[in-house]
Amino acid sequence: MEKLKMLWSWSFLFSLILRTSTSLDNITVFQSLSDGETLISHEGIFELGFFSPGNSKGRYVGIWYHNMSPLTVVWVANRETALNDTSGVLKVTHQGLVLLVNGTSNSTVWSSTMSIKAENPVAQLLVSGNLVVKDGHNEENFLWQSFDFLGDTFLPGSKIGWDPVTGIERTLTSSKSADDPGHGDFKFRIDPRGYPQAVLTNGTVIMVRVGPWNGLMFSGATIYLRYSKLLPTDYDFIDKELICKLQPLHAYSVIRSVVTPWGGVQLLHWSRQTSSWETFLSLPEGECDKYAHCGANSVCRVTPAPICTCLEGFVPKYSRKWKDMYWSDGCVRITPLSCSKDGFKKHSGVVLPDTSTSWHNMTMNLQECEALCRKNCSCTAYSNLDVRGGGSGCILWFHDLIDMRQGGQDLYIRLPMSELGDESNKKKLVGMIVGSILFFMSMMFGLVLCLWRKKLEEPEIFWWKQRAHEREKDDMDLPMFDLSTIVYATNYFSSDNKLGEGGFGSVYKGALENGTEIAVKRLSIDSEQGLDEFKNEVQLIAKLQHRNLVKLLGCCIQRKEKLLIYELVPNRSLDTFIFDDSRRKLLDWAKRFQIIGGTARGLVYLHQDSRLRVIHRDLKTSNILLDKDMNAKISDFGLARTFAGDQTEARTKRVMGTYGYISPEYAVRGSFSMKSDVFAFGVIVLEIVSGKKNREFCVPHQSLNLLGHAWELWNEERPLELVDESVRNSVIEVEALRCIHIGLLCVQGRPEDRPNMSSVVRMLEDDKPLPKPRLPAFYSHQEESMGRDDGVSANEVTISLLGAR
Repeated sequence: MEKLKMLWSWSFLFSLILRTSTSLDNITVFQSLSDGETLISHEGIFELGFFSPGNSKGRYVGIWYHNMSPLTVVWVANRETALNDTSGVLKVTHQGLVLLVNGTSNSTVWSSTMSIKAENPVAQLLVSGNLVVKDGHNEENFLWQSFDFLGDTFLPGSKIGWDPVTGIERTLTSSKSADDPGHGDFKFRIDPRGYPQAVLTNGTVIMVRVGPWNGLMFSGATIYLRYSKLLPTDYDFIDKELICKLQPLHAYSVIRSVVTPWGGVQLLHWSRQTSSWETFLSLPEGECDKYAHCGANSVCRVTPAPICTCLEGFVPKYSRKWKDMYWSDGCVRITPLSCSKDGFKKHSGVVLPDTSTSWHNMTMNLQECEALCRKNCSCTAYSNLDVRGGGSGCILWFHDLIDMRQGGQDLYIRLPMSELGDESNKKKLVGMIVGSILFFMSMMFGLVLCLWRKKLEEPEIFWWKQRAHEREKDDMDLPMFDLSTIVYATNYFSSDNKLGEGGFGSVYKGALENGTEIAVKRLSIDSEQGLDEFKNEVQLIAKLQHRNLVKLLGCCIQRKEKLLIYELVPNRSLDTFIFDDSRRKLLDWAKRFQIIGGTARGLVYLHQDSRLRVIHRDLKTSNILLDKDMNAKISDFGLARTFAGDQTEARTKRVMGTYGYISPEYAVRGSFSMKSDVFAFGVIVLEIVSGKKNREFCVPHQSLNLLGHAWELWNEERPLELVDESVRNSVIEVEALRCIHIGLLCVQGRPEDRPNMSSVVRMLEDDKPLPKPRLPAFYSHQEESMGRDDGVSANEVTISLLGAR
């Protein structure tokens, strides 16, 4: 017995000497970890120890990235119970349990679980960031591991889903806040019902459905394809267990996925160049990512507006609500199914509907799947499970189709023959006609083709270059990109690279051969922005250089393609933040005030400091882009006009702009000036402060828009009630009051009453008294309302009021 005590004493002393002389990655039953001591994994990637999150004084045991600032914690042991002092001790028992003990009261604060007793237990921090308990040097089987009890972070090598062996469900659960790592409201999990799919829930309510695994990715995470070349990924999906294997392009890359306290899912990458986390993916990204946003039997598309459209063969359940853009009731069939006389309509480029009530088979092919669905009168749709290799597997739906949106898969929907028509006969007839035409005109076509190519390519390029020589010396000096360069940079204008779409066409993300990231604005053939507007934008912005304007790198006019190549602004547009329930929290008051100031300075440059006096004419939140530091950059100069040195006003019969931002004199008389931009700026200021859209704002029992609401709060001396609730804890009241005051000055009905942008900048920067604002434009309670054109569309796209654009 004495020898045993002596052996234990020597072992304990040896462990202390070892701990002080080197960084350990494990502890045994003869060791413990006190507050201030840490374990560091092999290769020095992860560190385990005691920490206090954010502004909290509580002490927690967690795992974080070693030598990385700021502290990024990926796992917390005692999420729900903090230590109140630094007396905590982490140790391993002879039974193989990891215990966190309060050194003051000697009570257990947190404990791991154990199903198998260990003979020589060791707790080790692995290079993957996984804290494991193993029996001695047995590297095969872990008695316990932190990867089975995930927090809010998903690391390469960890798993999400049901483990059929242990019965453990691995989920990601958000923290309560940056100061409290306790279990929050949001959970990312695999829903095992029907064909398993990944979902983000708030309690039991699905908020975002990322979709089932289709062999390449989650079917609903189509945004991920933008980064697939930068971040190759491999997944295994077996028996409701999803095994994630993130494989960065370089072994030294650091990536993680997080469920945020405000209800989002982010995939992040550590940039060694900027020493900061960069976001690869963020969900929800837009309205269509919200679960069942368009109701049943409809498709949510980012563009064109309206974003919700019924499937072919379906109509809105409540047409009046649908016209008012209340889509949650969805669509219903025009004609009931008749089983034996039904057919199937192929819908391409969609995310598969909710699979929680579906049936699936992993081995059937598409033809067998169709036959099975056709035999079952309750079957409403079918598709392949796996899109690889031409497709395999079968999945059937038996009820309404819920939560469909733009994606990358084919879905075959059951419809009555009366809704399908005799498509097969039509195809045969078309084939015969086309074949005849091709037969008689093949020789002529070859000759015409050569002439046609020359007409499309050489003359147009020559015309552009010739006109360039005819312009004055101070005209644009802008690089001309070759079409093949842009095609290669955007991966042949792949839908995976598409950032957005508007009346003018589409915007694509790309990368030049030198690594420069670009955004390519591609004018569509039937674009609302014609050739004149395109040339206008090129010539204008080529001469404009300011930190608050988006930078134009060059253009391309070749064949039928008309392209503008801009710098890539990573955080996209302002409207995607302030009008989104979760992302608006990322813009605290300081950032919003910064954006207001930056936009104002950009307009001052346009109106008076640039070589040209430029009127933007389409200023709105979707045309204000945000760089990585949330600096504002004004974009989209397709409608901009220049003024001569002494010119203050111009008129047009072709009034174009966006409802909610157009000044009354422009909407009614076609008169525009710098004060038109001032009006739009005032609307933007009030939208930034309130987080509300002017065009959609509504006060119950009152016919007030956002401007009228702000005016009444101002007169009732309650202006701070306008401030967005998400920033009320960070708002500086003096600044907010001044911004609301300036916003009301800018939206006054009479243009001569509005300040110019130079005055606005001075108002934002000093504290001198401001003039009293008068009635805002479009104020519905005034007797002589200027009104608005009945033909104005409510879609948030650039529109034409008095003529087609």
